[in-house]
Amino acid sequence: MPKAAKLVELAPALRHLIEKAARAREHAYAPYSHFQVGAAILTASGSIHVGCNVENGSYGATMCAERAAVAAAVSAGEREFAAIALVAASEHPPTPCGICRQVLAELSPAIEVVMANLAGDVLIASGNELLPSPFTLLR
Repeated sequence: MPKAAKLVELAPALRHLIEKAARAREHAYAPYSHFQVGAAILTASGSIHVGCNVENGSYGATMCAERAAVAAAVSAGEREFAAIALVAASEHPPTPCGICRQVLAELSPAIEVVMANLAGDVLIASGNELLPSPFTLLR
């Protein structure tokens, strides 16, 4: 499953992606959970799009950081993704929720998912590892 790493051990491109996600986290709207998450997605063309979680009082309307980043990228015309980083202030690196795993699996099943906390702990897994049997109508 996910392999553990430290931020300092990562390639510069992945460190940069984590830094972008950490900055996006600062804009999160999380008045209910107080759990701010930032995400940054790297497209196949090399562009990076960010997102943060945006909570809502009717919890089902809450937008996770990963899906916010995906929506920003898709809105910019991107459809192919290489990696996504997510960052939270947590004891362990955060992992995507089931809905986010499904969204990533449909758009880019082999995406590299880089999960980090503010202490520099990192987990890395592929989308296929995080959701080995996704629901799909397209494949």
